[in-house]
Formats: sequence, C-alpha cells, structure tokens
Amino acid sequence: MADTIWLLVYIVLLLLLSGFFSGTEIAYLSADRLRLKLDSNRGGVVGRTLSMLYRRPDRFITSLLVGNNIVLVIYGMLMARLFAPVLTSISSSPVFQITVNSLISTFIIVIFGEYLPKARNRMNPNEQMYRKALPSGFFHILLYPITLFSIGLSKLFMLLLPKGAMPATEEHPKLTTLDLDNYLNMSQSGEGSSDLDTEVKIIQNAIDFSTTQVRDCMIPRNEIVSCEIGTDAETLTSLFISTGLTKIIVYRENIDNVLGYIHSAEMFKGPDWQGRVRTAVFVPESMNGQKLMGILMQRKKSIAIVIDELGGTSGLITLEDLVEEIFGDIEDEHDQNKIVSKHNADGTYTFSGRLEIDDANEQWGLALPTDDEYITIAGLIIHHLERIPVPGEQIVIGKLHFDIIKSTDTRIELVKMWKDL
Repeated sequence: MADTIWLLVYIVLLLLLSGFFSGTEIAYLSADRLRLKLDSNRGGVVGRTLSMLYRRPDRFITSLLVGNNIVLVIYGMLMARLFAPVLTSISSSPVFQITVNSLISTFIIVIFGEYLPKARNRMNPNEQMYRKALPSGFFHILLYPITLFSIGLSKLFMLLLPKGAMPATEEHPKLTTLDLDNYLNMSQSGEGSSDLDTEVKIIQNAIDFSTTQVRDCMIPRNEIVSCEIGTDAETLTSLFISTGLTKIIVYRENIDNVLGYIHSAEMFKGPDWQGRVRTAVFVPESMNGQKLMGILMQRKKSIAIVIDELGGTSGLITLEDLVEEIFGDIEDEHDQNKIVSKHNADGTYTFSGRLEIDDANEQWGLALPTDDEYITIAGLIIHHLERIPVPGEQIVIGKLHFDIIKSTDTRIELVKMWKDL
C-alpha cells in the first residue's frame, strides 16, 4: 500500500514536470520575441536568466525536449509498475498488458502533461516565460551536458544527409519588422504609462513612415508663403517680420515657376537679395517620405518643393514636417496658425481648415467623409463647393453643417461644424 502511494506521488510529480517542460516550450515559441528580448534587459536575476535563455534558442529548446523525454521515460516505467498487479490479475497476455497500460498512460500524459499546460501557457506566453525564467534556467544548466551531446549527435547525423537536404538554422535569430509590429500591437492593447504610449507611438510612426508619401505631409499650395523675384527688399523684409518665418519661397511670375527660397539672414547683406536666392529640391507628390528625408540630409537642404504630375507646384515640405511624422508635432518659435481642433459645449466643433480629416475622425470619433481628392477639412469643403467660401457662409454636405468663421481669397482658416442627429 505504501509503495502504491509513493508511486502515485512520483507520477504526479512527473506529470507536473512534463507539464512544465511542455508549457515552457510553447510559451517560448509563442512569445513575442522583441518583448522577450526587452524583458531580458530588465536586469536582476530574472533578466540575466532570460538573456541566457534567449542567447541560444536552439540549446534551450533542446534542453526542454531532453528534460521532457527523460520525464516521459521514467513516467512510463512507473505507470507500468503501478498497473502491473491489476493487469496481471485480468490477463496474463503481455500484449494485453502493454496495450492497456500504453492507452491509459498516453491518455493521462496527453491531457495533463501536454494539452492543459500548452493551452494555459499559450494565452499569455511572455508573462509565463518571465515567471518560469528561474526554474527554466535551472533545468537548462542541469541538463546542459546532455543537451550539448544531443545537439552534437544530431549534427553528426545531419552530416550524413545529402547536402542541402536540411535547412540552415540561425543560432541567433534576427528580429523582424513583424516582431516589432506584433510588440506594438500588444503594447497598444494593454495598459501602460503615458511615457510608454509615447515611445510606442514613435516606433509605430517610424514603421509607417516607410510607406508615407510626400503628399500626405506637405503644406498645400495655397498656404505657401512666397514672393515674386521682383519684390523689393523693404516689402520682403516686412513679409519676414509679419510671418515670423526664416525662409520664404521665391517664384517668377507665378507659384508654378519656383526659383528657390530666400533666408531672412540674407536681408542683412544688402537690398539686392535676388542674387542670394538658394535653390530648392523638387520632388513628385508620390515620393516616399523616407527617401526624401535621405535626399534632404544628403544635400544639406531643409526645404523641398512638391510638384504635381503636370509640373505645377503642389505644395511645400520641410525637413521638420518629415521629422514630425515620426516624433509628432515639434514646437517651433516660428510655427504659426496652430491647428485648432475643439469640441464646444453646445455640441459643435471648431476646426482649422488645415486639420486633416483622419485626425478629426480619430480624435473625436467622427465619420467625416474621406477621398483621394482631399485630406483636410478645407479640402472637403472646397471639393464639394468648388470655390473658397467667404466668412459667415454656411455649407451643408450631407448631414454635416459648416459655418465659415475665417477665410481669405486663397484658403479656409477656421470653421465651425455640427452634424444632424
């Protein structure tokens, strides 16, 4: 009787060990590798252990398999010993005894040593790995000699196979953009500090920036501050003062014939400023923002003129605009006409004409219509009205009502908006 109790105790312990090895294996394979790498940099005993386990994934996985196989062998032997008296009393046939013992043993180990542990560890693999780091490290070190022997034996057999029959494996698997994207999605769906949210947003912007086109972040044509090449120095100086800008676009006859730009510092060198106009970079609307940033930095320029398919001026983009696509708005002493996006007490909204529709929809949960023909509130209004409205004019677009608060001959600056219920 005492022997039977001890056998049951040992079998339960072996089931727990098998569940540990199986669960740790699925947690390690299912975990987000970037987050696992970040966890390994936390420091402390757990962090150093994770770093050790992450350093050679092939050896760690092998140690788990070796440990689980050792457990299963001992488990099979103990189960055979446990059921031997009962099965012998039923039948003396070895085939019957082995078959019944195998079926019962397999059923128990599959449920309690495989299915349940793997299902539990698959739900939150990174957290499970962090919790199991220390015992995993212990077994990894304990089984290290057998692990190295097993890996060496496997490589020896692989040498006997035809060349190219086995795929090459990486000792240090590289993190991919997909790993980074998975980590960001997990971070955004969980709770975190505002600092972490900001960092996650920056990383997400950096990923998205590779597919951002120049047209998505440029200053539109009608908002470019510019002057004609024949403008006198006094008028140009006044323009610098009134706008607070340090660079102004210079054109000949019309804005579609841009010559370059003039820096405010050049005005101190004399009234004949025309000879000091600096050349600008000209790029198509469809150019990748990441590529443009590289061009501007390589040529040591900070401004690019965006041209449309007909060769006309479509807009203006600066190096600051590109950087803001990654890091968010950068406060600048020369920034003017701050974007207004406000929900009023009476249920209406006050928007800048330059406010992007996607931003308004995301911030306020609206469903403003979008189209390839426009990206801003002003673009939406002008697209439907086919002209620039005057202050005080009201425009109805479907269930949307717009009251023009401020506008000029060339642009819509401020509007009030409300929706029909």
